[in-house]
Amino acid sequence: MRSDPSDNGGLFVGRRPGTAPVRFRALPQKGSATRQRIDDSLAGLLLAAIVLLSLLCWVPIPIACLWLGSQADYLTGSVGMGILVAFVGLFAMLFGALSLLKRLDNSWILVRRAAGHDQRTGALGRVFGITAVVCAAVFILWFVVIHGPGSSIVSGNGGGL
Repeated sequence: MRSDPSDNGGLFVGRRPGTAPVRFRALPQKGSATRQRIDDSLAGLLLAAIVLLSLLCWVPIPIACLWLGSQADYLTGSVGMGILVAFVGLFAMLFGALSLLKRLDNSWILVRRAAGHDQRTGALGRVFGITAVVCAAVFILWFVVIHGPGSSIVSGNGGGL
């Protein structure tokens, strides 16, 4: 058993080199008015892309994975294969989307700083939380009011017994 402190970079090292949080030193310099407008517009586009990709994580990606799983079940005749394909697809698509969201968020911070704003944190946490709440509310509305159990307003039973 090796217990030499130099094996792991020294005694009681809290983190690996290069993994410290990013600290911005000073307020960003402001560019020309045209440059600020361009950077603000680009930041708005990046934020819109973050919102759109966050919404994709809640409805279209899971539905696409269910469809892929159903196609795998149909083609192979194995329910287990369909479930496996659906879960692997969901895992890959969601983690790919989250990786892309993180990169977009870091780019958004840099573009906001280039536009002259003192932006030190990203919007990803707030955007993802808001999209989760909105999608949950829409799902509850759909499930309970529109298509839910015992709904006689819109369902096909005509309100009869």
